[in-house]
Amino acid sequence: MDRYCVFGNPIAHSKSPEIHAAYAAQTGQQLSYERRLAPVDGFAQAVREFIAEGGKGANVTLPFKLDAHKLADALTMRAQAAGAVNTLVFGPDGIIGDNTDGAGLVADIVRNAGVPIAGKRVLMLGAGGAARGAVLPILEERPAALVIANRTVATAEALVQQFAALAGEGVLSSSGFESLQGSFDIVINATSASLNAALPPIPAAVFHQGTLALDMMYGKEPTVFMHFAAEHGATVRDGLGMLIEQAAEAFYGWRGVRPDTSALLVQMRSKL
Repeated sequence: MDRYCVFGNPIAHSKSPEIHAAYAAQTGQQLSYERRLAPVDGFAQAVREFIAEGGKGANVTLPFKLDAHKLADALTMRAQAAGAVNTLVFGPDGIIGDNTDGAGLVADIVRNAGVPIAGKRVLMLGAGGAARGAVLPILEERPAALVIANRTVATAEALVQQFAALAGEGVLSSSGFESLQGSFDIVINATSASLNAALPPIPAAVFHQGTLALDMMYGKEPTVFMHFAAEHGATVRDGLGMLIEQAAEAFYGWRGVRPDTSALLVQMRSKL
């Protein structure tokens, strides 16, 4: 039986084994999937041990996404763009690093929420790793505008410069939080503020009636960001769908079969 795992530290909280077991059952794929606690300073060794045991691939969560990027023998275009890796494929060509986070986000917005990105004004809050992984997949959907807003504007500007050649003229721009102008069709919170029940200091005017406001964090209760957005007319969504969709993208990369995510999303929502 082909073996897969997720590396992290801590790792006991990971829902990946449950998700991939459901995908395997649905698609008739014979595989096992486990959690692996890797030492903070021993990620590469942990990966090589898993490969030696017959591992075929792995997911990577905090704090190892940058370590996985360094370890990979080759990177997909989206992993190169993200500067981080959350999926590893082990094969005759060595270790291939991929990043499925942005693809998962886009799939959740377009397929699950039913909101097209093409031609829309999109606001990304934050310019760290979570935002970086999402920029290329969003640009590939051809939005009318993508504004990256961050507390430190220089960090957002650096991200804009990195992707400027891939965006159409005038599509990509940067901003501080407080200086944001106008409203947006899609607002994505890629900051870690929700972990601390905090809110990025953005003007309420970024939302209009019907804006889709998505927080990459998820939980049983809506985040502070989701409450704020809903109070100003937005339709809100958390990051559970993104989690399930990025896992489906990884599963497809490993097995060549794309699982259906709709039933699992409902099932996992009921368990939160």
